[in-house]
This record gives sequence, C-alpha cells and structure tokens, in this order.
Amino acid sequence: MRFPTPLLQGRLVRRYKRFLADVELSGEVVTAHVPNSGTMIGVDAPGSAVWLSRSDNPNRKLAHTLELVEADGTLVGVNTAHPNGLVAAAIAAGTIPELAGYPRLRREVKYGKNSRIDVLLEDDAQNGGRPPVYVEVKNVHLRRPGSGDGLGAEFPDCVTARGAKHLEEMAEMVRQGARAVMVYLVQRNDCAYFRVAADIDPTYDAGLRRARESGVEAVCWSCRITPEAIELDRPLPIRMD
Repeated sequence: MRFPTPLLQGRLVRRYKRFLADVELSGEVVTAHVPNSGTMIGVDAPGSAVWLSRSDNPNRKLAHTLELVEADGTLVGVNTAHPNGLVAAAIAAGTIPELAGYPRLRREVKYGKNSRIDVLLEDDAQNGGRPPVYVEVKNVHLRRPGSGDGLGAEFPDCVTARGAKHLEEMAEMVRQGARAVMVYLVQRNDCAYFRVAADIDPTYDAGLRRARESGVEAVCWSCRITPEAIELDRPLPIRMD
C-alpha cells in the first residue's frame, strides 16, 4: 500500500481523548485524528517523530491523520484502518501461503451474531469446493523492550471484549465446517515473533488458546514501513508459552 500523497513529518506534542493528537508541524501545532482505539503503549511518547497524512475533504473536521510513529528506532504504523486492506491485497497476490488459491474474496461480510468478518474466501466447485475461509485481521503495534527478551510483537495493548467475542464466533464457524484464520499484522519490522499480551488481557489469551484447540488457525506477518508505503514483509512465529 502506497500512501496516495506524501506524508508530513512532525513532532508529537500529546495524544489525548484516544482519537486526538496535537502535533507540531512546520512551526505550528495542529490537531490530528488518531485512528486507533487502543492505549498505544510505547508509541505515544511526547516528542516522538510522527508522520501525518492530509485530506482535502472539506467535510472532515480534522484534515490530518496520524499514520506513523518512530519508536525504538523504527517506524510503526498506528492507523488501524490499513491492516484489512493490506491483508486482502496480500491474499489476492498469493503472498500468504495459508490463504492462497481462493478465486473469490469478499470483505466485511456479515456472519455470527451481528458481526462482520474482515475477509471471506470462497472456492469454486470445479476446484473441489473447499470450505469457505473466515479471516479476521488484528492490527499489532505493541513491542515492550523491557518484557522478556524484548523481541515479541504483542496483542492486545488493552482489554478487548470485542476481540474475545470474535474468537468465539470464529470457533463456531469451524464447528460448522468452515476454516477460520486469525491474521495478526505487525505494523513494525523489529520483532522476532508474536505472542499474546496475557498480562494485559488474560481473557483474550485464554480465548485464543480455546479457539486454536477448536481448530481456529493463526498466522502472523510483520510489515516493511517507510514514509512512502506499507507492505507485508515476512511471517513471524507465534508463541503461546
């Protein structure tokens, strides 16, 4: 995914009310939209270098959107609106082996109890009619240098009841004969593996363990990030220890 227009580099003054950030940009302070509902642990430090996109849409209340933050010496993508599109494009290109070869890809399809699946993959009868694949995408940007060996990408960065609900619904799809795959997309490139932040959300940790025992699959990919583009880079192992 290439950013449609050049990003603007600034300096984070503060993030507040979850969805707002004040950023020093070209000698003035602007208020930017923060498209991330999490706590953004480690990527919201005042003084951090940040990159903003700018919209010319006159109907928007805020013209600027926070896209990237420099943390621990690397660029981190914090816009949670991007992962679904990144993963869908990677699936279409055959980049993710576990999800390759399905001729039909649909996004935001209703399923379960008043939910929508991020990506639904479907096969043709002439290909053997493989079961549909329900793909749930989670954005990951948390890495805690002082936790363990400091090399793990972690999810979530706050309690996520919605995420736990999705795991239960994915397990139900498996029971009904479909495949279900969790894709954890790490929007940074300085991690060696993925794990659940069980100390932050033990319920999600337990839920993922149950889901995997029920047949829900899980894969993780890190991203290569520049101020010009974000793209999938390499798979990461998943640790459940």
